[in-house]
Amino acid sequence: MATKKQRATARRNVKKAQAGAARKQTIKHLPKRTRTALGKEGAKVRSGEKSRADLYREAQRLGIAGRSRMGKAELKRALARAR
Repeated sequence: MATKKQRATARRNVKKAQAGAARKQTIKHLPKRTRTALGKEGAKVRSGEKSRADLYREAQRLGIAGRSRMGKAELKRALARAR
């Protein structure tokens, strides 16, 4: 069983930690649209999936015709065929 002094110290440490966390929450104060975009970007990086713009640039580099009218899935297929 904890002593009175230990409980007081623990309570003080928790308050300090909460105050520090509150000061560091910078993303929380950004607009919702920005937070959503950051989340999507982070998820994309974790999954390693390329965006349509990345695929388009690669198709442009390879000279694939009709690339501007293609969606993401079509660009993926066209790039796979071209490689």
